[in-house]
Amino acid sequence: MIPSTKTLIGFSALGGVALACLLMAAPGGNDNQSSSSSNSAPVPEEAAEQFPVTIRRPEGPPQVATGLTNRHGEAITVSCSSCHTTTTPNRDIHSGEQLEKFHQGLHYAHGSLSCLSCHNENNYDTLRLANGNAVEYADVMTLCGQCHGPQLRDYRRGLHGGMTGFWDLSRGPRTRNNCIHCHDPHAPKFPLVQPVFPPRDRLPVPRNPDPTAH
Repeated sequence: MIPSTKTLIGFSALGGVALACLLMAAPGGNDNQSSSSSNSAPVPEEAAEQFPVTIRRPEGPPQVATGLTNRHGEAITVSCSSCHTTTTPNRDIHSGEQLEKFHQGLHYAHGSLSCLSCHNENNYDTLRLANGNAVEYADVMTLCGQCHGPQLRDYRRGLHGGMTGFWDLSRGPRTRNNCIHCHDPHAPKFPLVQPVFPPRDRLPVPRNPDPTAH
């Protein structure tokens, strides 16, 4: 028997209602749930633990050996201000050879700077910035960085300066050298060195041919 037109319309209406109910019951089927899902921020993954980076700091202010010892056999040292507070500052001193009382033989090669370009004549237990402000010996990198800008920039990016530890701070800590741990502050330029052969356990080193061999 061929169903009538009314019967077909009734089946279609029932099917439409059933489909609508299924869509409403499905996740994200209503507008409120869809809007809530789209506006929720993603939950970030837990960041890996980062180990610290330690920059070595020199001890300061320095102590100068007198060549004498106490009754326990320990070296007697004095601070810079112990002597310099009784002397007149001289900005024309550019080398150890010009000194008459102390620091004779000091190797100095730092451009046209004088001793008082970096040492504070108002307090010899501190250093002096270009603007005249005092800076502690432990913060010597601040003093060096005001003139050696490219080196300080590369240091901050990890391209300059010695270090030990881990590149990946999620695996372990890192320790970095200060300027004066590698450079002599009075003569900072590294001397020229003669290249040598690589270690035998790394690369093969050719042997000298035997002139008697045929």
